[in-house]
Amino acid sequence: MITVTVQDVQADFESVLNRVLRGEDVVISREGVLVARVTRVSAARQRVPGTAKGRVVLAPDFDAPLPDDILDSFER
Repeated sequence: MITVTVQDVQADFESVLNRVLRGEDVVISREGVLVARVTRVSAARQRVPGTAKGRVVLAPDFDAPLPDDILDSFER
């Protein structure tokens, strides 16, 4: 992890961005105060339909109305 100033980022944003793309965290400071951390975003994993088949169980009454005592607690 490196720390750069706002001025460093403004002067050479592409260099800072390239460091982030290589997996390095970059902390940005302004007037000696750390104000932000820039990290690489993880690539989204491809979701495959059906991978949880047989592992999720719903109760037969999962969509039944809630009892009054529970509904009352939401209205407090």
